[in-house]
Amino acid sequence: MRIMPLEKRKVSNSRLVLGCMGLGGAWDNSTISNEDILKGEKAVDAALSAGITMFDHANIYTRGKAEKVFGEILKSHGGLREKIILQSKCGIRFQDENGPGRYDFSKEHILKSVDEILMRLGVQYLDVLLLHRPDPLMEPEEVAEAFAKLELSGKVRHFGVSNMNMGQIQLLQAYCDVPLIVNQLEMSLHKLDWVEQGVLVNQQAGLGTRFAEGLMEYSMVSDIQIQAWSPLAKGIYTGNESISLTEADVRTKELIEKMAREKETSREAIILGWLMRHPAKIQPVIGTTSPERIKNCADAVRQSELMTREEWYSLYVSSRGNVMP
Repeated sequence: MRIMPLEKRKVSNSRLVLGCMGLGGAWDNSTISNEDILKGEKAVDAALSAGITMFDHANIYTRGKAEKVFGEILKSHGGLREKIILQSKCGIRFQDENGPGRYDFSKEHILKSVDEILMRLGVQYLDVLLLHRPDPLMEPEEVAEAFAKLELSGKVRHFGVSNMNMGQIQLLQAYCDVPLIVNQLEMSLHKLDWVEQGVLVNQQAGLGTRFAEGLMEYSMVSDIQIQAWSPLAKGIYTGNESISLTEADVRTKELIEKMAREKETSREAIILGWLMRHPAKIQPVIGTTSPERIKNCADAVRQSELMTREEWYSLYVSSRGNVMP
């Protein structure tokens, strides 16, 4: 059986990741509250109970408060740091007195960001650091120097990227001595350009052109872990009533519900299991802080193993509007 690239590299065997963007309350500069910490503790406890041992952050999530909340949780749970994998991201900068919202992969900014991330989390090192979306002004030599310094200092053990295409990864890898082991992308049963390589549908979608370059195949050959953000598509198939549904969405939602009943599992497990059934061994990053919803995701690993080709294609074709590409 094919295993996850992260497991091959002995980094993590957690098939699911808990995305921590929802921790910390509002996206402002207010201080974290006891309620924020309690909410975070409940989410982390639910994740650990579901077998999730990898946690995804970014320095911008709730303007740093998500990492602060997680740091407080680590303080109150002795020994937890050694039992989990911590991943964070940097490279996005909000508008400030120095300029507009922007990306920044400069050596200075990467090093400063990591120091601040470690301080907020209250830890000595990150297991994985990702560059948060592409920076058009990226100087690969600078990034390579930053990565080398972070590895040598022991502050970061592994490195990766997010939302990058094959060419961008190859350019960066040509200058970096450390392997890029993760690429985080928007992927779900509702967003299918990653399956169809962006050639036949969604050509105008934000990531469509990136997928058109054989990114999935390149990642598999290069042992790059594909992580899927928004794998549940904001709850479109699991009860988010604020999203308008197309006829294809309605039919797909009904099919998911039928499969969940027959298999005595949750809708979330079916949706994630479909994604994880792909031979690239995709690792979903679930962004909910609801303990109940986290629990609903726990059966996804088993469902991915049980899902037949016919069931996988039934969901795929339904989501496409009952038309094969």
